[in-house]
Amino acid sequence: MRAQIAMRSTGGSRWAAKPFRLAAAATLAALGACSGPPVLPQAADPAAPVPPVSYRSTVAPYVSRRPVEPGPWLEQNRGVAPAEKP
Repeated sequence: MRAQIAMRSTGGSRWAAKPFRLAAAATLAALGACSGPPVLPQAADPAAPVPPVSYRSTVAPYVSRRPVEPGPWLEQNRGVAPAEKP
């Protein structure tokens, strides 16, 4: 019953009926503002951790697709046709 009276007297605000939530939110906001920026390693630091370096060729999967003379079409069709059912 008290919460309903408090809600009516404050104009129906959710935060007025829950003073603990308001205090907790204010405390968390204040603590969050106190923390500094994260400490990052310096680029000139020789002891800074770095990922390993690896080599991957950009043209490794290349296959030449130069024009060739047409092959016998009957053999090519048999090579790609589905297997016959017994």
